[in-house]
Amino acid sequence: MTTEKSPRGLLMEGSAALGLVLDAGKTEALLAYLGEIAAWNERFNLTSITDAREMVVKHLLDSIALLSRFELAPGSSLVDIGAGAGLPGIPLKLVRPDLKLTLLESSAKKSSFLTHIIEHFGLENAIVANERAEDFGKNLNNRNIFSYAVSRAVADLAVLVEYALPLLRVGGRFFCYKAKGVRDEVEGAKQALNLLGGCIDEVAEVVVPFLNAERYLVAMTKVAPSGETYPRRAGVPAKRPIR
Repeated sequence: MTTEKSPRGLLMEGSAALGLVLDAGKTEALLAYLGEIAAWNERFNLTSITDAREMVVKHLLDSIALLSRFELAPGSSLVDIGAGAGLPGIPLKLVRPDLKLTLLESSAKKSSFLTHIIEHFGLENAIVANERAEDFGKNLNNRNIFSYAVSRAVADLAVLVEYALPLLRVGGRFFCYKAKGVRDEVEGAKQALNLLGGCIDEVAEVVVPFLNAERYLVAMTKVAPSGETYPRRAGVPAKRPIR
């Protein structure tokens, strides 16, 4: 990754390389969001990445690269599973303010940060759900309602499939951000996809500007309803992934 360019320069050049046009307002908002992460990081342990340039590449460009590869319908609903510091959900929302965003995060501290971000930037149609993914997915009000789900959470794909698919309407899509080793995860998630009514559309390799590392987006579609028994109770999917 180059260190010669400023964070703003990296964001502007990188977004252009992705084919995304960011106006001045969106550029400033994205950089200000990184500033908020940095300001809250010492107390809330939001990220291990502290260099501003590295944050632009690994947090912002990596998150919004989805928009360069896949089209999200205007005004559609999006749930970010295991949102953490708001990645990728907040960058996607700042670039696409028409999206209706739900940030699903089990940590109370991180959820308070996400609530602050929504209020600080005056984001409309954006909410935080401070719940475990399993509990959120058991609530009938949250099932079968989202057009899209995304996750950059560090969890096995089979586990994330069990979290995400019950939330999606039939025809909805799940985009999972993955790195090296994704093919093995895809193979290991086949049974979970079969049981939960999903299928793999593609494993798209994504070139993130200025990042010398493999990045992939696993694109899945929900083609049939998910059984009411899924997701299983809290902690079970991670301990005993569907195989």
